[in-house]
Amino acid sequence: MNALDLIMLGRQLTKIGEEVLRGSKAQAMPTGPSLVLRDVFAHPDSSITEVTARTGLPQSYVSDSVARLRDQGIVETSADPADGRRTLVRVTAQHPRTVAAQGSAPADAALAAALGHAADAGEIIGTLSALAERLRPGSPGPIRRELDQARQEL
Repeated sequence: MNALDLIMLGRQLTKIGEEVLRGSKAQAMPTGPSLVLRDVFAHPDSSITEVTARTGLPQSYVSDSVARLRDQGIVETSADPADGRRTLVRVTAQHPRTVAAQGSAPADAALAAALGHAADAGEIIGTLSALAERLRPGSPGPIRRELDQARQEL
């Protein structure tokens, strides 16, 4: 397998997983707000300026993304107690629980459908499951830790 094939496989699997999470009719979160959300997940209580510096996105775009995510109940904002002019952002307590619950949805049917209901779909899905287990990082990052904790609370 070459690098491009691996990247394309990863993207196709990501697409299938996202459709299972959201349902096929729901629209995916745009890349920019998704980057902002991942940064806020990894760095709670960051200022807009800090998120801007880490993501490389324009400050106005980060501010707009935070406002949209806040309106959706995904993040919450507060004034910085040390400097009331700064806005701090963090993921809501409910969001990791929601993602953990949705992330527990079985994906086998969607994978089988993507494989065209091939006779060996069960074997391929088993191989993908084993691969996912073997490639799981030894030390999860901050987002994975939050989701694992939320999954235990369900």
